[in-house]
Formats: sequence, C-alpha cells, structure tokens
Amino acid sequence: MIGGLFFWMCSVPELMEAPALPHLSFTVCKSITGGRSHLLAAVCKVYRFQTEDQRWMLVREQLSETPLSFSLPKQLLSALIQEHTSRVQQVKELGDLSPHWDGLRHDVISHCNHLIGCYREILTELNKPWTCFKSCSSRSNRYLQFVPTNLHSQRMMVTDPGSTGTSTRWFSFVPPFLLLVFTFSHYFSVSYSQEESYRARELLSCVAQLQPLVFGLADELLAVSLELNMSRLQQVLDSLTQQTNLLVHTLKEELVKSALLEIHNQCTATSNSSHVHSNGLVCDNSPASQDGPQDVVRRDVYDEEEWDRVWANVAKSLNCIVIMMDRLQAAEDKTSQNTGGMLFHGSTKIASPSSSSLFSWQEHLLPLVVTFRDCVREAVGKAQVAMTFVILQGAVATTVGQGPAHIVQRRHAVFSQALSAVTCGFMLKLYGGLEDAGFLQQLHSVGILAEFKSLLSTNGDEEGILEDMEVGVADLSDVAFTITKAKTEEDLLPMLTGTWGNFVVEVPLPSENFGLLPQRLKDGCLIRVHPVHFNIGIDHQQILISPDQSLSDLLASLDRNVHTRKSKNVEVLWIAAMVCRKVNGVRLTSCKSAKDRTAMSVTLEQCVLLQQRHKLSQQHFNTALDCMRGTGCRMENVQKNVGSRKFAFSSVQLLTFPKLYRPPEGSYGWTH
Repeated sequence: MIGGLFFWMCSVPELMEAPALPHLSFTVCKSITGGRSHLLAAVCKVYRFQTEDQRWMLVREQLSETPLSFSLPKQLLSALIQEHTSRVQQVKELGDLSPHWDGLRHDVISHCNHLIGCYREILTELNKPWTCFKSCSSRSNRYLQFVPTNLHSQRMMVTDPGSTGTSTRWFSFVPPFLLLVFTFSHYFSVSYSQEESYRARELLSCVAQLQPLVFGLADELLAVSLELNMSRLQQVLDSLTQQTNLLVHTLKEELVKSALLEIHNQCTATSNSSHVHSNGLVCDNSPASQDGPQDVVRRDVYDEEEWDRVWANVAKSLNCIVIMMDRLQAAEDKTSQNTGGMLFHGSTKIASPSSSSLFSWQEHLLPLVVTFRDCVREAVGKAQVAMTFVILQGAVATTVGQGPAHIVQRRHAVFSQALSAVTCGFMLKLYGGLEDAGFLQQLHSVGILAEFKSLLSTNGDEEGILEDMEVGVADLSDVAFTITKAKTEEDLLPMLTGTWGNFVVEVPLPSENFGLLPQRLKDGCLIRVHPVHFNIGIDHQQILISPDQSLSDLLASLDRNVHTRKSKNVEVLWIAAMVCRKVNGVRLTSCKSAKDRTAMSVTLEQCVLLQQRHKLSQQHFNTALDCMRGTGCRMENVQKNVGSRKFAFSSVQLLTFPKLYRPPEGSYGWTH
C-alpha cells in the first residue's frame, strides 16, 4: 500500500497580518496561494496561544497542494519512454550477433518494449484532466502509481507578541516507497556507465567508417602500382597511412582493452552455465563459445597486453608496406641510373621500364597488403566484439539486470513519488533562502540534505515499505538540481532532463529572484541531493532534546543513539530533525498514509518549536497539541483523503503510543 511522507523546511522571514483572535480560536480559508506556481488550493487555520510571560502569539497553519504531483511524474514517464526507445534502437543497430548475444539483445528489447507500452498507457491517462491531489483512497489506482499520495506543503507562520515580523516553519507531505529490488547475476557481472556505452557506440561508428576506407585505399595502392605515375602512388600511400593512423588511434582506446579482458573472464567463469532467454533460446552464457565474431576471444590464457599487440600489428604491417615501397623505389632508381635515364620524374614518363619491372611492384606489395588487411580485420573484429559487449552489458544492466519488468516499473514509480516531494521541498527552501548568503553558498558547495523520517513498524506490509524506502532514498542520490532564469513569469514549474541514474531538475526563478543568486548558481552548477533515512516505530516515549546544542554536539549525540542497543530509540528521530534544520536541509517524515501518525508527528514538532523558539506556555502545550490535531489543517487533510474527520487509530493501538503522539478524544476511531 502506498502511504505518505512529511518534510520540514527551516525558518524564513515572512510578514503576515492577521486579526486578533480569541484564545485557541481558528478560521478556515480556501484559496489559491500567490507568488509561487508550485503551491495552490490552500487551507488555513489561525490560533492564538499564550506564552510563558502571559502574552499572546499568533500562529497560522497553511496546507497547500502542488502541481508537481502530476507535472514531474509525467515528465519522468516521457523521459523513461524516450530512454527505453533509444536503448531498443541501439541494440538493434548492433547487427548480426552470435546466438547467446542475440538472446541477450532479445531480452533487452522485450523488457524495454513492455515498459514502453505500460508507460505510454499511464502517461495517456495522466494527460487527462486531473486535480493536483491524489488521496490515499486512490492508492490502488494503477494509473496513478507514479503520482505521490497526499503530497502537500504545510507552513506555520508565527507572530510573536509585540513583533511586526514573523518566523516561519515550512512543512510538506509525500508518500512512502514500495519496492523490493533484486538483481539477476546470470545476466552480467560488470556494468558500464552511460558515458562508456555512449563511447562504445562512437567507437563502433568510427571503426565502421574507417575500415572500408582503409581497405579501399589498400586496393587502390595495388592498382596504382601498375601505373607509371609515382606521385600518384605516393599520394595514395600517404592517404592510407593517414587513415590507418586514425584507425590505430581509435583502436588504442582503453575501453576496448578492458572489455576484452572482461569477456575472457566471463568466458572462464560461466563456461558450464546456461540461460533461457525470453525468445525461448537455451544457450551457453559464454560469449566466446558461440559462432560469430566472439571466437576472436580465446578461451585459454589471456594476456592484458594481447590487445596492444593486436592493434600494434596494424601499424607494423603498414610499416612493412612503406618499407617495401622505399626498397622498390630505390631499386627502380638504381635500374634507371644503370640504363642512363630516370624511370619517373614527377608525373612525366622519362624512360619506360620493362613490363616485368612494373608487375614486380604489385607482386611484392600484394602479400604485404593481404597481411595488412588481415591485421586490420582482426583488430576491427575484436574491437567490434568489445564495444558490442559494452553496449549490451550496459543495456542489460539497466533493464533485465534490475529484475523483472514489474519490479523495475515499481522502482520507477517510487522514484517518481520521491522526486516530486524532494523537488517541492527544494523549491520551498530555495524561495525562502534567497537572501541567505550562507544557504546559497551551501547549495553550490555541498548541495542539499534530504532527511527522511519514518514512523513505521517492522511488521506486515510496513516492513516492505521500509525495504522499499532504502532503494527509493538511495536513488535520490543520483538527482541534482540546477537553477535557471524563467523565460516568463508564468513559466515557473521545474523541468526534468537526463536519463535514469543521472536526472537533473531545472528549477526556474523569476528574473528578480534569479538576480539574487551567486554567480556559480547563475552559471547552472549542479546542486547534489544527499538523502538519509531514519526509522523508529512510535511505541516508546520520545525525549524532546534541548534546542541549544551545537551542530557538533548534535552529531555526536546522533551517532551515539544510532549505535545504541536500546530498542525503538525514537530520540534518533528528534536529534536527526534538529541536525537537518541546522544545516538547512529538507525534512521528510513517513507513515502509512501521511495523515495519521504523520499528523501526530507534525503537530508535535510544531508545538515543540513554538515552545522552544517562541516560549509557548508549558501549561498550554497539550492544549495546543489537541487544538492542532482536533481542528487544525491535519484534520482537514484527513477529511480530504478519506471523507471522514477521524484519525484511523483504535483505542487499543493508541495504548502503545507515547502520550505526546495520541490524538484528543473524539478525533479518532475511523478505520480503513
């Protein structure tokens, strides 16, 4: 089941005016928030709480939807369709392959076509009119699997007594992850990066162009050797030398050498194994055991220097042709001198040698040209095998090597939900920190921290959610943000570029905001995402820590608590949250639906911050908690998701919760 996550953005100055309200009263307003295109359909609550010095603070909650819930998943689906379509085309262009490698290609094509079909169907549905919100009751809708459940941005704005300004806390809510990922080792033992696969395709293309050109010049050399024009013969030889040098330079690529070695290693390791491909073919996993170009990789001892000898033989065989040409020219010159004349002078025939002299040039060059062609053919053949191996292994590793298509699809869906949430959090953090020089410097120097906090148990389907989150959180480490200048004031939604494992989210800013950035951010430097994940089931009393600890003290305390043997140490969550706030990170907290346990955690953190930073009276702490939970934005979120104003807790379940995580009487009891 898909649930929800919560993340927290740190304080940002914001001016707010609100009327004086009675103690703990509230109001609800629904509107479209202005100024930020990624927030809309706000629900607001306003309270007045008493401080320790008997004064009153004004607190406003605002819960907003975001169009990112749908815009980023649609962009991701389009990118994945394009990527898999391109991969199918790449492996089809490899031409004739041995049975084993053709079986691998068939597996890749079948895998990609299945995902392409599914993603096109989902994208077609998502392009239909939808709202910007997916409720938790829609979790089973397969067309919405890429859309985050219950994704909201929640803000809390506080006006201190006697102050004209406010301090702000930013919150957002996103779904947890569902994914069980495993790999199939029989498909590959090495993976190649996208850059290496791209380089392999370049090399194949280059070799495919150079080989016929070199062979043509070699044939032309033999033909011209029958003519009497020495300058033409030298011109052809110079062209042959130039093109052969280009070919040798191409063949010297280290990627070719390493791939040939890996092929040999796989031949040795898998000599007795077999695999059933998706086309029904049962074949040996050993590439070299198949008919075709793979036979050029020997099954015996393979020396790492063997490839160097192969491409060097091309240059040596050409050098033999050059030497023979010099010898023949010297012999003709000597013959010409003995007969009192020159054989050639420029393009003018001075003396006509015997026909046997002419034919002797071709007779001497022919075996050398044949050897040269054999050396080129062997080197090109091995290079083609190596680059085909790189491309196939890269394609296999990113497709069938990730597991069955439905597992890969699930992983992509999880990533889509996480990406939407983190992007929303980053944008809120960015807008709030445009005048914070330290924060902006942090973005281009170290990136942004995304801290995931989950309140899940290790029983039932929640254990699966935790397992899924490990992969989902890890995949976010391959994401980077970059900031661009918006073309228009309305064009402020982020754009997704790149491919799987190397996605970049371009976040546009209005020109007046873009001008506030340091030059490195204006130049488009990548802002890396650093995700971390903590999980503690909330069945023990949480200890609220002092807010005055330094970052180094908090990190030391976090390290101790992470490694302690104490069961269900929820103190980890609170310390991690404080660390994240101190380093301007994006905070995410998960439960099963982002409306029940998440609501308890969100409201608790709000009240704790009011107590620690705004001197909320201790005697009104629990009252404030009950007010936010019973009548605040989180109750509106419950109503919005399931059509009931009851948290999905039972009385028995709440007995295992610490008191600070229990909702007020009358606010729970509804069950799914």
